[in-house]
Amino acid sequence: MAKDKTRREFIFRMARIGALTSVGGMAWGWMINLSGNQAFVLRPPGALPKSEYGGACIKCGLCVEACPYRTLALTRVGEGGAVGIPRFVPRATPCYMCPDVPCARACPTGALERDVEITRSRMGLAVLVDQENCIAFQGLRCEVCYRVCPLIDKAISLQYRPQERTGVHAFFEPVVHSDSCTGCGMCEHACILEEAAIKVFPHALVQGRQGPGYRFGWKEKSGVSQDFKSRKTEPKREAEPWNDKELDHTLETLEDVKGLYD
Repeated sequence: MAKDKTRREFIFRMARIGALTSVGGMAWGWMINLSGNQAFVLRPPGALPKSEYGGACIKCGLCVEACPYRTLALTRVGEGGAVGIPRFVPRATPCYMCPDVPCARACPTGALERDVEITRSRMGLAVLVDQENCIAFQGLRCEVCYRVCPLIDKAISLQYRPQERTGVHAFFEPVVHSDSCTGCGMCEHACILEEAAIKVFPHALVQGRQGPGYRFGWKEKSGVSQDFKSRKTEPKREAEPWNDKELDHTLETLEDVKGLYD
C-alpha cells in the first residue's frame, strides 16, 4: 500500500510539473510571438531584408558590443520585435553613422552587410508626424532637425513659405527626402519638443509604393514619347520639276551677285 501511495504521488507530481511547464511554455511562446509581431523595430545599418534578417541573426550581441555610442541593444520581451534581435530607439540614442560601420563589420553571419556604405543604409525613414506642434510650422525659427542631419540639404531641406499673418516673415518648414534619409534618428533625438514631432519608422509602415502602371513623362521622357508617338506618317512628297522661267531668274540673280565681286 505504501508503495502504491508513493507511486501515485510521484505520478501526480510529474503531471503537475508537466502541466506547469506546458502553461509556462505557451505563455513564453505567446510573449515572444507578441513581441515579434511589433513592426516598429529599427534595425542596425546594413541589415538584410526583414524576411532574411531574422534567420541570419543569431542574437550574439557582437554588433551591440562594437557600437561605440551604445546605440544598439538586444530586444527584451515586451519591447517590440523578436527577442534577442539588435535594435535602437532614436529618441534615446540615435545612430551616429560611423563611417567604418563597426556594428556591421562585427556581424559573423552576414545579417548585417559588412561592406555597407553608411550614407546608403536605410534603417528607417524620418517622418514629420505632427505639424500642428512643430514650432517651425508656427512661424518660429527652429531648424534643429535640419541642422543636425548628417546629410543636410539632402535628407532634410527647408521649404520657405511667406507668413501671411505678419507679411514680412517666412516659415522655414523641414522637408524629409526619402531617397536620401538613412533613418539614423538624429532628427528625432534632437527635436526640442517634449514629444518629438519628427519620428523615424520602418519603411514598410510609412512609405508608399507605386504600381507598375504609373509612368511619369518628365522622368521617362524618351520612353513615354515613343509610346505616344503617332505611327501615322505623311506620304513622301515628290520634288517638283524646275520651272524654266524660275531657273533663268535664279541664274540671273546669281550672276548679278557674282558681278559685285569681280
